Amino acid sequence: MRRNRKVKILATLGPASSDEAMIHRLVQAGADVFRINMSHSSHDLMRTLVERIRKVEKEAGHPIGILADLQGPKLRVGTFAEKSVELEVGQKFTLDDNTAPGDKTRVHLPHPEILKSVEPGHRLLIDDGRLQLKALKNDGKSILCEVVAGTKISDRKGVSLPDTDLPMGALTEKDRKDLDAVLAADVDWIALSFIQRPEDLAEVRKVARGRASLLAKIEKPQAVKRLAEIIELSDALMVARGDLGVEMPLEMVPGIQKQITRACRRAGKPVVVATQMLESMIAAPVPTRAEVSDVATAVFEGADAIMLSAESAAGEYPVEAVSTMDSIARQVERDPTYNDIINGQRGEPEATGADAISMAARQIAETLNLSAIICYTSSGTTGLRAARERPRVPVVALSPVVETARRLSLVWGMHCVVTEDASDLDDMVNRACRIAYQQNLAKPGDRVIITAGVPLGTPGATNMLRIAYIGSDGLGGI
Repeated sequence: MRRNRKVKILATLGPASSDEAMIHRLVQAGADVFRINMSHSSHDLMRTLVERIRKVEKEAGHPIGILADLQGPKLRVGTFAEKSVELEVGQKFTLDDNTAPGDKTRVHLPHPEILKSVEPGHRLLIDDGRLQLKALKNDGKSILCEVVAGTKISDRKGVSLPDTDLPMGALTEKDRKDLDAVLAADVDWIALSFIQRPEDLAEVRKVARGRASLLAKIEKPQAVKRLAEIIELSDALMVARGDLGVEMPLEMVPGIQKQITRACRRAGKPVVVATQMLESMIAAPVPTRAEVSDVATAVFEGADAIMLSAESAAGEYPVEAVSTMDSIARQVERDPTYNDIINGQRGEPEATGADAISMAARQIAETLNLSAIICYTSSGTTGLRAARERPRVPVVALSPVVETARRLSLVWGMHCVVTEDASDLDDMVNRACRIAYQQNLAKPGDRVIITAGVPLGTPGATNMLRIAYIGSDGLGGI
């Protein structure tokens, strides 16, 4: 199955979409990668979902990626004697280490790391920012705050700290157990939540040992400040606009989205735009006009993937949500302005032979109006370089490693095919041409351009270009 679009669709599985038949329908509608949210999935459910996706993958006949999203540290207040209380703007309210039930003056904060780190003037946002507090004084055991906005607080509501750098990693004990479980289940991508610094990636990479690629979710201002370092140490990024919009002024989020997508493209790292893209379709069969524009903006920016959360996980119209997103993306990519916008964002290639060859492949393919760029890639690096160029012609990634093909299913423009590695150059050309012919990417008489590393099978050593004709038998010729 070849998609008629370049951007990929990442769909979250949940109560509305966990059975095998529904997963199959979502693939038919346009889903390329599936997200399993470990905040709401037991290990048994996760393993069941992976098994079902792999069955659907076999039926579909093309690689499907799986992303496991770790919960990350969830910071919450304690409980109240009356379950909830009403506060007044301007009043004093204390967060402390006292485990007694809370009242109108105070509540327990079961996170000593917050009590040690918050400084006067720092903001504390409760319940996704519905209640905003400003720290006035902190003695290490209690934080005296002033209520700035909002009035209600109730049991176990989340706490966000946009101004505070917490001395804690992104992995909780639950995350460590979940990480071991998802690696054992052979997922392709692991998403890390609430990272603050590049060091947060180090522990996960040490445990993963290359068994899965790492996606860093950018949802805290501390991560935005160290974006370049985080990009360098991660395999992909996600613009997690939900929490980012809580911890930063909402009006800053669109600019940060553009900043992240362009920085990732320059670095050749995939980027996912996520959260509330078609939010109204949780309960309605059609989106709002603003949501359509939001999805279109991400596609125009050249994002590698766009994500559905509750729309596909718990909404009433999961298939329609995927189908709508697919339709919007295809229409944007046909728009007369699309290629000009994408080309205008193209950066200079890195000063390496492999990057220069990838740029040359794109230029030759577009100049000669070739049918496709075909990349032999073992590690996925050659495919990522080809996608970084955002060529107008289709890009095919041929890999003998099924895990590589699954990971590349998240990447812009990649049509992934699992095939044996070529035995020699003639076999390489014939195999590439035959697959292009079989996948309806080219017909006899058309030309394709092939990139690979020689000696064949050498990871990351893209050093060869070859233009080949598709023969009448579907094989290649010079």
